[in-house]
Amino acid sequence: MSITIQSAITVPEGDGVSVKRLMPVAGLRNFDPFVLWDHFDISGGGFPNHPHRGFEAITYLFDGGMKHTDTLGNRGTVAAGGAQRFTAGRGIVHSEFPDERAHGIQLWINLPKRLKSIEPDYQQLQSEMIPESRKNGVTIRAIVDAERAIRLHLDVEYFDIIMDAESSYTRKLVAGHRGFIYVVHGSAEINGKRVASGDAAFIEDVAQVELQSSRSARLMWCFGQPHHETIYQRGPYVD
Repeated sequence: MSITIQSAITVPEGDGVSVKRLMPVAGLRNFDPFVLWDHFDISGGGFPNHPHRGFEAITYLFDGGMKHTDTLGNRGTVAAGGAQRFTAGRGIVHSEFPDERAHGIQLWINLPKRLKSIEPDYQQLQSEMIPESRKNGVTIRAIVDAERAIRLHLDVEYFDIIMDAESSYTRKLVAGHRGFIYVVHGSAEINGKRVASGDAAFIEDVAQVELQSSRSARLMWCFGQPHHETIYQRGPYVD
């Protein structure tokens, strides 16, 4: 059983903005199959046209909105509670700019070698298109799960978990999955370990995860099947 706590660090990114980056950073280049995790809260600036290849990315919004354009001809704005997914595949150029303000997470997931050269693709979901359930003071928004609101080529669970004060949540991990739980705000006990805002618990070889929160908290659940392939990341490319 392995549970390790890692803190996000603030780094400059894009055009005059900064993000809280969990990975890649010194000491944690990636966590197979996950390559990048940025927690952003920006107004003004943004991310002008830039290229990507070799991975899939999801941008999920807590507040505000994010405008997307790409070389496939897609243009759209996702609002709070919604998500954008692009498959970079063999290559795509895109831009992202806040619609006044954008607060959310961008996640990159490595594509296995056999899928590196697939055609690029884009998908956008507004908040009402993402399944949501509530039980015992815990709201689960299933961005990616077996029902696949967001379409991925990969075996991933990705949830937004909103916990009331004095609430708890228990979930069995899919066999073979590894991943992490990131605390957006508040704090939580994750299998008995306290994790604060801006920190994440990286988890593998664990059958079940138990979350407890004495105060209201928001967490992101991110688990997936590793590819067991060496990840070569060079800036916007994952080869």
